[in-house]
Amino acid sequence: MEIPSKFDSRLVESKWYSFWQKNEYFKSLPDDREPYTIVIPPPNVTGVLHMGHMLNNSLQDIIIRRARMRGYNACWVPGTDHASIATEAKVVAKLKAEGIDKSSLSREVFLEHAWEWTHEYGGVILEQLKKLGCSCDWDRTKFTLDPEMSESVLRVFIDLYNKGLIYRGFRMVNWDPEAQTTLSDEEVIYEEKSGNLYHIAYQVEGSEEQVIIATTRPETLLGDSAVCIHPEDDRYFHLKGKEIRVPLSGRKVPIIQDEYVDMEFGTGALKITPAHDFNDFEVGKRHNLEMINIFNADASINENGTKDFEGLDRFQARKKILETLKSLNLFVKEETITHTVPHGDRSNEVIEPWLMDQWYVDAQKMAIPAIQAVKDNRTKFVPKNWDKTYFDWMNNIQPWCVSRQLWWGHRIPAWFGPDKRIFVELNQKAAEKAAELHYGKKVVLKQDDDVLDTWFSSALWPFSTLGWPDETADLKKYYPTNVLVTGFDIIFFWVARMMMMGIHFMDGQVPFKEVYIHA
Repeated sequence: MEIPSKFDSRLVESKWYSFWQKNEYFKSLPDDREPYTIVIPPPNVTGVLHMGHMLNNSLQDIIIRRARMRGYNACWVPGTDHASIATEAKVVAKLKAEGIDKSSLSREVFLEHAWEWTHEYGGVILEQLKKLGCSCDWDRTKFTLDPEMSESVLRVFIDLYNKGLIYRGFRMVNWDPEAQTTLSDEEVIYEEKSGNLYHIAYQVEGSEEQVIIATTRPETLLGDSAVCIHPEDDRYFHLKGKEIRVPLSGRKVPIIQDEYVDMEFGTGALKITPAHDFNDFEVGKRHNLEMINIFNADASINENGTKDFEGLDRFQARKKILETLKSLNLFVKEETITHTVPHGDRSNEVIEPWLMDQWYVDAQKMAIPAIQAVKDNRTKFVPKNWDKTYFDWMNNIQPWCVSRQLWWGHRIPAWFGPDKRIFVELNQKAAEKAAELHYGKKVVLKQDDDVLDTWFSSALWPFSTLGWPDETADLKKYYPTNVLVTGFDIIFFWVARMMMMGIHFMDGQVPFKEVYIHA
């Protein structure tokens, strides 16, 4: 036989990969051998492989092949994630190119388009993994929107709600005006940018005195509820208890005192806009201030922002407000500063703090056993220094906002009665039955329009892919998994949340014994 002068990878790789698959060398079934399990970090169904995927999956392939060669029952579970925000954005863009606006479609019709898109493009990345030679058990391939996977997500939501670990709350959220959905804190990217600090004169009521306020977002003055000074700032001590006029709207608001104010920043006097700033919201709660929302979902000015600016985009409104302030001699000066501006990690749009009802997970309670599991070395980070990143985030964890204003994803299993009472059930029929029992008659229910954060469903990945909530032979054999291989950038997005969910739903068992972190 003549040996070719050049190595042709296409012939060699396709030949041997087909041979491996035909002989089921990657297949795993429960038996008496010691298990060795890896679940693949599910790549977004929207994507194609990049260098990070190639590194990550090559490392897993090396580890699982070594385990297989050493005689372990090696199980490598592949799959993909539905990626709510990214996929919906792709589908919306495709429809727009065809002259179709999402708002003109019903939810059902839009989802038909989304499934068509997913079936057409969603399998690309799995085929690329095969081209890499990845020795996954392809019969185990999962998609986070598979029916059985979806049921596990709904059951988790219901369980946590019934235990008080999921609740509905009226709080400040990160709002993405482009994607028109809330984002969790981890989905917000903070970028240092050059900007302006605008100095504006506010008139003290019943006096010729003006107080100069410095702000980077002059458009939000339309929603001001107070002006705040530090209780120890003797420059403003004489103004305690007085009222002040908000420019343009003319609304009278109180001058309040709070130690939140930094006397060294700006002029030492702050405008307080509780509905559009996280810190102002807390000040507003302490002082029982009015919460005035001035934005529509697209970040244009709504009817609360006065007729002169209603309908304008926030940045158009900023320009017009500054022009108007100058014409009224209320604009003092502007200075150039470098400040941190929040952006959506998918849309790159400037995030707007917004006050609204959303669903939250009590992450602080769920984090306690997940922190302890790493302290006890039941789960080890490799290299070990990454446990510091894990602890830093987990010890300062905030309520996790899990609702998203999208159509693609797991719709929240909550129905509202005529008096807004909430019924959380597995399906419409069960919700109607619970409502009839409560009201003593049949009533019309409305299901929550929102879907769950994609990280909520992927947090169940180590046990939902093995058949949970059923007590399957796979779950008994292959859970907990041996090692998770992933990048440092999703320790808080995904690793921490899998720890919280795995320990909670698997009777205290951690989802993986080791977490191998790479770049």
